[in-house]
Amino acid sequence: MDAFQTILKFFMNRKTAIGYSFMALLTMGGERVFSLVAFRCPCSNENFRYGLVFLFSPALVLLVIGYFLNSKTWKLFTGCWVNPRKIFPRGNICHFFYVFGQITLNALVAPVMWLSVALLNGTFYECAMSGLKNPSYLQAVCHSKSENCFEELHKVACDKSSLPFSESDELKRTLQAQSQILGWCVIVTTALLSLLTTCCASCQSKVSHLQLMFWRVYEGTEKEQLEQIFQLYATKLSERNLKCFFENKEPEPISLPAFQAWEDASQLYSFSNSKQHYSTIHRLVEEGQKGTSEERETMMDLADRREVP
Repeated sequence: MDAFQTILKFFMNRKTAIGYSFMALLTMGGERVFSLVAFRCPCSNENFRYGLVFLFSPALVLLVIGYFLNSKTWKLFTGCWVNPRKIFPRGNICHFFYVFGQITLNALVAPVMWLSVALLNGTFYECAMSGLKNPSYLQAVCHSKSENCFEELHKVACDKSSLPFSESDELKRTLQAQSQILGWCVIVTTALLSLLTTCCASCQSKVSHLQLMFWRVYEGTEKEQLEQIFQLYATKLSERNLKCFFENKEPEPISLPAFQAWEDASQLYSFSNSKQHYSTIHRLVEEGQKGTSEERETMMDLADRREVP
């Protein structure tokens, strides 16, 4: 039993890394399925458009899904049409772009994985670039090749060109090499930017490493328990309403948060060194719901973990 708990704790502590690893495996599997089942290079003048569609369209879909699955997206945009100050509070009009930038960085993980895997495989890039009609590019690729290389390049991806096998094979290897070089460039650039972003965020952190670890544990625990509380109170409320409806009785009062409390608790939280609250709900409980509405909105940077003086 202790061994099982140890293993479970190990996986829970590394759930972010496991999630990214699982996402990477899904991306590689999806790319292989697309390449083998759906992708058919036309070997015509449509090569360039067709290849780019398969290269970038799944990445765009994954980006949209990343926005959908990020809870900060809905905290940021829910109700913003009715109350624009939720995303553009007085005194801090740039907070929207800061939060949206954070959301975008998280949403870009899956698209970057797709582009990296697709470029390393080279199938989509090979089809797309074999149909590119740019004279400079054709001159560079077909250098020292047969004269009809310009006209036959779009057929190389399908092994239907009339070029000698050695030249056709060399052209395919050249296109695949270009694709893999771009793929590694994407991977290295992403890794360096991730390291730089993480270092900058750590350097600007207002809390120590241990307190930040505690904060992350608290946030995860609060989120899990919040979902359980939602389920509990929703069950109580639905049972009471159904019972009163069918038995024609007066409903017993059930204590639920007020409308303004729901509004305040739905805001993205900003950290303050003077008042060490670890979430919006923590702040509401400690300070009370009074005075946390519109006038406090002008003081808080709802984007992240800092408070505007």
